[in-house]
Amino acid sequence: MDGTEQSTIFGISSTAFVIFYFAIILGGACIAAFNDKRAPFMLLFGLTLVSIVMGIVGGADMLRSVAIGAFLLAFAAMLSYGFREFLVNIVSTEMAKELRTAPLTAGFGMFVIFVYAVAAIFAPFIAPYGQAEVISSAFAPADENMLLGADQLGRDMFSRLIYGARNTVSLALVGTILAFMLGALAGLLAAVRGGWFDQAMGRTADVIMSIPSLIFGLLMVSIFGSLATNPAWLRMFNGNVGQADFALGVALMCFFGLLVGLLVLATVAESFVGWLISGAITAGVVLVFAMGISTIFNSSEVILILVVSIIYSPRVYRLTRAVAGNVVVMDYIEAARLRGERRWYLIRREILPNSTAPLVAEFGLEFCFVFLLISGLSFLGLGIQPPTADWGSMVKENATLISFGEITPLIPAAAIALLTVAVNFVVDWMLFRSSGLKEQ
Repeated sequence: MDGTEQSTIFGISSTAFVIFYFAIILGGACIAAFNDKRAPFMLLFGLTLVSIVMGIVGGADMLRSVAIGAFLLAFAAMLSYGFREFLVNIVSTEMAKELRTAPLTAGFGMFVIFVYAVAAIFAPFIAPYGQAEVISSAFAPADENMLLGADQLGRDMFSRLIYGARNTVSLALVGTILAFMLGALAGLLAAVRGGWFDQAMGRTADVIMSIPSLIFGLLMVSIFGSLATNPAWLRMFNGNVGQADFALGVALMCFFGLLVGLLVLATVAESFVGWLISGAITAGVVLVFAMGISTIFNSSEVILILVVSIIYSPRVYRLTRAVAGNVVVMDYIEAARLRGERRWYLIRREILPNSTAPLVAEFGLEFCFVFLLISGLSFLGLGIQPPTADWGSMVKENATLISFGEITPLIPAAAIALLTVAVNFVVDWMLFRSSGLKEQ
C-alpha cells in the first residue's frame, strides 16, 4: 500500500469513469453527425462541451452530477416517447395523427398529468394511511412504514402528499371549469350581441382584472370564510354545524349558478315563454349542481372555488371575446343571420367550433394560474383548511425542517412545480397546433 486512495464513482475509478463518460457522449455525437442527425448531434456535442467545462471547474465529482442529470433527462425522454406511442396505439386514427406530431416535452407533460390523475382518483387505495391519521412522533424520519417520514404532528408525509393531489388538483380543476363557464359564456354572448351588453361585460372584466389576484383572493376568503361559523347563521340550523355548512355551500353555489344561468337564458331564450321554460330548467340544474358540489366540498372549499372562478373568469372572457369577435365578422356568420338563425345556433354551430383550439389551450394555462393561487392561499393559511391535506399548507407546516438540512418541505413544492410545468408543456404544443405553423 502506498498510502494513497483511488476515488471511485459508481464503483469504478475516477479516471476510468471520465474516459468511459466522454467516450459514450463523443461516440454518440459522431454517430449522430455521420447519420446527418443535426438535433441529436448538437445536443450530445453541447453536453460534451459543458462536461469539459464542468470537469475543469469541479473535477470528477462535478462530472458525476452532470452524468446523473443527463441520465435523468434521457430517462424522461424515453419515458415520454414510450407514453406517446402508447397513446397513439389506443386512440382513434385522427387523434393518433395529431399525437405523432407531439414533441417529447408534450409526451412528458401528458405522462405527468396521467400519474397525477391516477394518484388523485385512487388516493385511498395508494396511500397507506389516512390524511389526518397520526401514526408517529413529530418529524419522525423515514423508515419502512413511512416512505417520506412524518410531519409536525406525526402524520405520514407520503399519504398526505397523495391525498394532496386529490384535494388541491380537484379544487383547481373545478375552479377552472367554473371560471370557463362564466367567462366563455359571457365572451361568446358579448361577441354575438354587441352594443351595451358588450360594453358592460368589458368594463366589468377590466375592473376585476385591475385588482391583484392574490390580494383579491385574500380579501374575499377573509370576508366569506367565517360565514359558516357565524352565530346568527348557526342559530338558523339549531347549532347543527354540518347542516349550516352544507346550506352555506348550496347558497353560494346557487348565487354563482344564477350568474351563469342568466347568461344561458340570454343565449337560448328568444321569447317570454322561452324565458319561463328555460328559466325553470336552468333553476333545477343549478340547484342539483349546487347540492352536488356542496356534498363533495365543504363551505370553505366552495368559497375558495368561487373566489378563484370570479378572479380568473375575466381573463377567459377577454380571450373568448377576442377570438369570437374575429369569427363573428365572417361572411358565413352573416349568411346564418340572414337565414334567421338564432343566437344559440350561431354560438353552438358556427362560432364555438372555430374557437375551440385557443380556448382549450387557455384552459390549461388558467388551470396553472388557479392551481398556483390555491396553493399560495393555502400556504398563507386561507386556502384548504387543516386537517385536509394540501400541498401549499404542507410546505408551510414543515418549513422548519429546511434549517436542519431536510428536503421534506421541498417535496410538495416540487409536486406543485412539476404539475405546472407538465401542463405548460402540453399547452405549448396545443398552442403551436392551433397557430397553424409547421415544424421546420
